[in-house]
Parts: sequence; structure tokens; C-alpha cells
Amino acid sequence: MQKDSGFAGPSEQNAQPRRGDMARILVVDDDPMVCMAIEVYLERHNFQVTVADGGEAGLKALEGSPFDLMLVDIFMPHMRGFESIRIFHERAPTVPLIAMSGYAFANINAPAPDFLRMALELGASRCLRKPFTPAALLAVIDECLAEARQRYPHKAQLR
Repeated sequence: MQKDSGFAGPSEQNAQPRRGDMARILVVDDDPMVCMAIEVYLERHNFQVTVADGGEAGLKALEGSPFDLMLVDIFMPHMRGFESIRIFHERAPTVPLIAMSGYAFANINAPAPDFLRMALELGASRCLRKPFTPAALLAVIDECLAEARQRYPHKAQLR
């Protein structure tokens, strides 16, 4: 993620919602720096964030508490590629899932499969290609939560 100079200013800080009203986001990524950057940024934008350092930890977190949105890396050790997207979507089909990938190909001349498009076919609501800007992350989260509010109006937690 790139630096963002637009963190919450004084007027935003005064308007913070109660913790119970904050959208709950599960971030699943094996890169601790990516997790930390996303967590800090989202918490500053009034989200309640739970970080899981891999697919198995993410599934345990999903079993233990409800979430309003999931951010899941496509390529993590032990849970191959799209298996994680498929399993997360099966376990929580009403929770929007944003697939992330920073996968780079060694040979740019070879045709490459579109991993993010495949993630959409397996149930992801949106995709983000790493590195992404904080503004892009926030925009895609807001879009997914707005769509979920329309689809599931009984889920009062959604922003």
C-alpha cells in the first residue's frame, strides 16, 4: 500500500461511531506488513479489524465471530490459490469478499491467467491488485458494504 496523507483530521475524529456500530472486517494475508498497513488504515477510518495471518487462521476467526466484509489474499502458503476464496465464500456466502493479489509473472511475454477474474467466478465480490492505494481500498470496501446493505437490510452493523 502507498502512503496516505489523508488520515482522519480533527472533524473526523469527533464523529467516530460507537465500537458496536463499526463495520467488522476480517483481513486474511500471510504478509505481516500488508496486514499491519491495512489494519492501521481501516481502524483510522472507523472499522473494527481482525487480522489473520493465513487461511487456516482466517477460517477460525470466521467461525468465532461475525464479519461484515472479508479481505482475502489469493496466494498464501498451505491454502492454495483459489481454495481459500472458495472456502471463505462457502462458509460466509452473504459476507462480501474482496480478493487481493500481488502475483507477478517472471516472464511478461507468456500469456498469464487472470487470477483476479477467476476469484470473482469463485465468489469474490471485488478484487484488488497489489499494490493498491489506501483510497482504492476504502472505495472498494464502501462499494461492497453499500451493496450488502441493499441485499441484506437486516444486517444493521453495515455502515
